[in-house]
Amino acid sequence: MKMGLREANQKFSKAIREVKAGRQVVLTERGKPIAVIQPIRPPASKEAALQQLRDSGVLRGARIARPMVGWKPVKLAGASIVETLRKERDER
Repeated sequence: MKMGLREANQKFSKAIREVKAGRQVVLTERGKPIAVIQPIRPPASKEAALQQLRDSGVLRGARIARPMVGWKPVKLAGASIVETLRKERDER
């Protein structure tokens, strides 16, 4: 469907109904196409979704893969975090 900018501005809900129905709306200015409003199609697979995020710049991979092999938490002396929080909460 083609729609001029003025008509699209005045009848935006009509354009959105077309898009929801799965059709494209081509916006025109003085008869020349300038933009397309189209439905968003879900990605075919998880890999396609991840690639779409990478392409848009939302998702970036690590520069160097660093597996956490051999990592162990450091044991600290003193009261545990849970004990400290309970103590502070009880004091209030």
